[in-house]
Amino acid sequence: MRIRVVDAFAERPFTGNPAGVCVLESGPWPDDSWMQSVAAEMNHAETAFVRPSERADADWDLRWFTPTLEERLCGHATLATTHALAADGLVSGKVAFSSLSGILIATVADDGITLDFPINRPTATPAPDGLAAALQAEPLETYVTGELRDLLVVLGDEATVRAVVPDFDALAGIIQRGNLRGVVVTAAGSSEYDFVSRFFAPAAGIPEDPVTGSAHTSLAPYWSERLGRPELTGYQASPRGGIVHVIPAGDRVHLKGNAITILDGELFI
Repeated sequence: MRIRVVDAFAERPFTGNPAGVCVLESGPWPDDSWMQSVAAEMNHAETAFVRPSERADADWDLRWFTPTLEERLCGHATLATTHALAADGLVSGKVAFSSLSGILIATVADDGITLDFPINRPTATPAPDGLAAALQAEPLETYVTGELRDLLVVLGDEATVRAVVPDFDALAGIIQRGNLRGVVVTAAGSSEYDFVSRFFAPAAGIPEDPVTGSAHTSLAPYWSERLGRPELTGYQASPRGGIVHVIPAGDRVHLKGNAITILDGELFI
């Protein structure tokens, strides 16, 4: 079985967010435990499994697994999957994926891949006890992000976001107590980017995710409203780093980026 590693939201190799991509044949899904084991073996933030769909409204069925659990929505692994399918000549133009988050549309073009995802509008919430100590930074505002249930934390400036060194054990406790997926820290950009962010999900086996497309379904409406512009460029300031172009569109968000295949091999088990 063919399996690839694709750097998503990347402009050059070894940047952006790596994802495993496993293209399956038609038929039933493999056992969940098998897919989870493959994802654990790959040990990337996400490994995507995709198969031809029998649904009338979808071309492919798509699922995502972290090293420890199945996710409901993943942006970078969807971008990576679309890139892999396009490289094989299996998709062009618009492609529809059936997923746990409904039908997701990806559009392949010469200048990148655009994902059409459901928006997750942030709702203000009090900062959980111990958050400032866990982040070693003082939050200005805190929000919960719709169905994704990330905690969106606004910090003072870009330098503060870049300097965050979390206490991951403490942060995992906050995430588990709040029934959250992860914690996003963000601030307005001070250079060529409109905003910057970082994403931490230690309770899901991902201390820091390099580039989190799904988190931008909340970052996009938040910063679009505050900056008064419909089209923005975000930079996820992880050690690898990655650029996500975002456009809120009603109850959807368009996320645009590029991807690069790093490894193409054969899975024997």
